Amino acid sequence: MNRKLLLLSFLALSVFSCKKLQQELPTNISLSENWVFKATDETSWKPAEVPGNVFTDLLKQNLIPDPFIKTNEDSVQWVSSKKWEYKKLFEVPKNILDKAQIELSFEGLDTYATVYLNDVKILTSNNAFRTYTVNVKSNLKNSNQLRVVFDNSQEQLKEKQNPYQLPEGSRIYTRKAQFQSGWDWGPKLNTAGIWKDVKLKAWNTVRFEDVFIKQDQLSKSLARLTAEISIHSTEDKNVSIFSLIDKQETSHELQIKKGTHTYKIPLEINNPELWWTHNLGAQKLYQFQFQLIADGTLSDVKNLKKGLRTIELVRKKDAIGESFAFHLNGVPVFMKGANYIPQNSFQNKVRDQHYKKLLSNAVDANMNMLRVWGGGIYENDIFYELCDEKGLLIWQDFMFACAMYPGDEDFLDNVQQEAIDQVKRLRNHSSIALWCGNNENAEGWNRWGWQTGRSEQEKEEIWKDYQKVFNDILPTTVSQLTDATSYWESSPKYGRGNPKHQFEGDAHDWWVWHDAYPFEHFTENVPRFMSEFGFQSLPSYQTINHINQTENVQLDTEAMKSHQKHVRGTQLIQEYLLRDYQMPKTDKDYVYISQLLQAKGIVMAIEAQRRAMPNTMGSLFWQLNDCWPAISWSSIDYFGNWKALQHKAKKAFKDLLISNKLTETNLDTYLINDHLEAFSGTLKLRLLGFDGAEIWSDEQLVSIAENTSKIVYKKALNTLDFDKKSTVLLSSFEGESSIFYFEKPKNLALQNKPISKEIIRKTATGFSIVLKSTTLQKDVFLWSSNQGHFSDNFFDLLPNEPVTIVFKTDATALEDLEIKSLNSIY
Repeated sequence: MNRKLLLLSFLALSVFSCKKLQQELPTNISLSENWVFKATDETSWKPAEVPGNVFTDLLKQNLIPDPFIKTNEDSVQWVSSKKWEYKKLFEVPKNILDKAQIELSFEGLDTYATVYLNDVKILTSNNAFRTYTVNVKSNLKNSNQLRVVFDNSQEQLKEKQNPYQLPEGSRIYTRKAQFQSGWDWGPKLNTAGIWKDVKLKAWNTVRFEDVFIKQDQLSKSLARLTAEISIHSTEDKNVSIFSLIDKQETSHELQIKKGTHTYKIPLEINNPELWWTHNLGAQKLYQFQFQLIADGTLSDVKNLKKGLRTIELVRKKDAIGESFAFHLNGVPVFMKGANYIPQNSFQNKVRDQHYKKLLSNAVDANMNMLRVWGGGIYENDIFYELCDEKGLLIWQDFMFACAMYPGDEDFLDNVQQEAIDQVKRLRNHSSIALWCGNNENAEGWNRWGWQTGRSEQEKEEIWKDYQKVFNDILPTTVSQLTDATSYWESSPKYGRGNPKHQFEGDAHDWWVWHDAYPFEHFTENVPRFMSEFGFQSLPSYQTINHINQTENVQLDTEAMKSHQKHVRGTQLIQEYLLRDYQMPKTDKDYVYISQLLQAKGIVMAIEAQRRAMPNTMGSLFWQLNDCWPAISWSSIDYFGNWKALQHKAKKAFKDLLISNKLTETNLDTYLINDHLEAFSGTLKLRLLGFDGAEIWSDEQLVSIAENTSKIVYKKALNTLDFDKKSTVLLSSFEGESSIFYFEKPKNLALQNKPISKEIIRKTATGFSIVLKSTTLQKDVFLWSSNQGHFSDNFFDLLPNEPVTIVFKTDATALEDLEIKSLNSIY
């Protein structure tokens, strides 16, 4: 750096510090207001919402029925077969028109769109996941008309470019949310519209394009970083960059070139605070600010937050296969969580409060990882920002699912740019643990019959196209644009018909459900990392009544049938139910027991997978949430109600877990410790009759190392004399407890006795409810028509031991509280 530049830098910094530096920042104008829309074959314009889509616009104008209720989904399919047009009029003031550079940016067009500014075609789009930006300086006036014409996807299919048909249907040719074509948990609602923001950006000579904080080295004493700063300039010039990291400021001088180029600035942080998942430590997010000064003027500012951590997917050969474990800051961490799908078929209905609530629910249930599934969308920025703040890691799929995709040059170029856009957008987030190429494409090709009837040449060409996307374009993009974020080709690596399924890579175990294997299958077939497994249940009473548009729970309706998208779903729920539970006599009881059934199977799997640590290092069940009111695999239904699974998974995902397992001869008691510290204490075990009488007890001093699963107690069954049908095992250690049964629920000798309740006056957030019973009450379920959340539900109430439940609600009274348990049904 020469003396003249150094002096100028010092003067500029001094002026800026005194807040006297002249500012000429880029101007951003949102163009998301005051749109209208119509079908292209109509003349009447109606108000539209942007961001939005044609379905919600039609619904708001009462031109279609709500597709989420009754059987209305069927009656709105015509919407996807038409072409739609959106337009808006807008003014641009002279001070903006006088700027040297003006760009129009569409962050999301769904999907095949032609855009006109003042009747001049300025761009065409064919990918809902890309940002389209065009310079409109020469087209812009004081008064303007912006018009976007959407073709329907069916008319734009490029299947004719392939000499053969690819699995799974026409959706594969269109780069948009794949689930909109219908899935076994979601409706067919193929949207069109401006689904993300529209912005006008104006500036003069120089501005930031992008800033990436690359992590080069991280230790306890020092973090070495590189700020890779992309700058657009209309000419060669000298500029100053001021970087502020948590208010610590340094200056840098650059000689930049005309055009868009990336410049690297070294940064250091002494004694860095690491970012951890919420169950292991703090979520320190460093605040970075970069100020671009050119010609004595503050020309642009870029702010971002980033946590410092290392995260690596470690795969090492071992005695049984190959490990699959995420190491966070050098520590192998068991991943606990679920698969996440879009929260609504219509993304514009998902507000910030929905993200905050759902992600808080994940944290409350002791989850530390969510998998963003590949048939949905790359989520909004706020999703990842909240995951950074809340300490949730994200397994991020690219948006390809359950299909084989084309490999023509246009498609590959489109995918390449999509990957660049999305990886650049998300790469500063601490929460991104992994980029995964696709969901189940490789498994489908290898074991779903997709190769049947094809020639060897055809199969070779299809697989080569697969390799181009998932073993070339995507991993190369991740490698070049991130700081060593791990990439995984396909989830799962091996399908469940492959012998390696249990011993290498991640696994999707659908022998339970699709093949009707018993829940016990989960306990003996534990893979290295379970990234998908699940079981359906009915949703809440509220959701069922919304589907039917009735006040009483009714299951045998055409509306409910239309909201069960799995062809054998209703049959499988009942088949499994009769294995473990008695047949309910009422619809409300059936709903309740279906949720207990779901929770029973999934929790059996979670505990088995956690017991197998460190050979197994992850348990992500299918699925966390719903995109519409439905019978599905979710643990939280469309309206945000926790099913039994969410409540019971919360317990099964605790960082310190007691898990009991029966073998042919023994009762084995495991301690699973996810904490980064060891524990020692007294393990207490008691066998109680359902009336509370103690049959047997024992206690033992035990210890459990950090980050470990271990059998800490064994008891020979032949040394215990008790009736399995009327006995429960209570285990406790270091403030944690576990309740274990020796028989299936349908065989338990439960006593039908009342549960006493005392509702304590409304507090600032709701009500306290004290429950007590003289007998064990299994799976106590509380319900009220008032919107709210019970601090616990579907829990076991021990005899003569009162329990206090808090009901968070805005309601002023709680007069309709229902209390149900298996005792009251059996």
